[in-house]
Amino acid sequence: MTLVTEPLATGAPRAERRRYAIRLWDALPLAFLILVAAMIVAPTAIAPYDPLQEDPALPLAGPSPAHPFGTDYIGRDLLSRVIAGTGATIAGSFIAVVIGLVVGTVLGLVAAYFGRVTDGVISRLVDVLLSIPTLLLSITIVVALGFGTVNAAIAVGVSSIAVFARLARSEVLATRHLPFVEASEHLGASHVTLLFRHVLPNSYSAVLSLAALQFGTAILAIASLSFLGYGAQPPEPEWGLLISEARNYINSAPGLVLYPSLAIVLTVTSLARVAHLIRRKVA
Repeated sequence: MTLVTEPLATGAPRAERRRYAIRLWDALPLAFLILVAAMIVAPTAIAPYDPLQEDPALPLAGPSPAHPFGTDYIGRDLLSRVIAGTGATIAGSFIAVVIGLVVGTVLGLVAAYFGRVTDGVISRLVDVLLSIPTLLLSITIVVALGFGTVNAAIAVGVSSIAVFARLARSEVLATRHLPFVEASEHLGASHVTLLFRHVLPNSYSAVLSLAALQFGTAILAIASLSFLGYGAQPPEPEWGLLISEARNYINSAPGLVLYPSLAIVLTVTSLARVAHLIRRKVA
């Protein structure tokens, strides 16, 4: 009995500590995303200053109690601009994910369900979209639509349609011929009923998990377009634009690049963790 109970007694606290660490690792990303949501909902209540307010007496000031992140090249408070830029970046990413999720899922559903000619046409369209680099396709669409955060979001959304369509198609193919779906079809259920009552509810888990991951990818894409000058335009505060404006001062004021970059990295990492949680819960 001693040989059996001693390993259990010594192993139990270690397992408990491991479970606690896992729970903490899950809680921290959620807490950070709640903070991000607060910065989107009430930026003026959190930001200490007006993000557009200039102070010519404090250009490129370092971190201080009055300005925790310092100031930019014309004396604007960097913390306030990072907080104000959260809404623009996240809103653009949300629009992009919604476009890719809705259009891509519908295309994948239709292609896998009806098959044959429909599947062939949609699959070739998806292959064409996947063959074009995402950033290049986004820039092309932005140039056609015009510069701005909304147009950049539309461009990123269009470039992500193929990813959602291919995943949705594979998930629908896995459930299309399950017994309960075929039974409903034999009982006279319409195509709309089969698609949205039986097929889609049993295929959405992987697509939903991809949406959370794609949200992080959209943030990087929106920030990249703004960095290159195709997204948000000055003086609008946006994370990618803040990094673009600060790159000329990286030697004298590295915080101007560091803090917006940290905001992007932490947000994308937190979203990736949440996507893992979603996949684990719905699997």
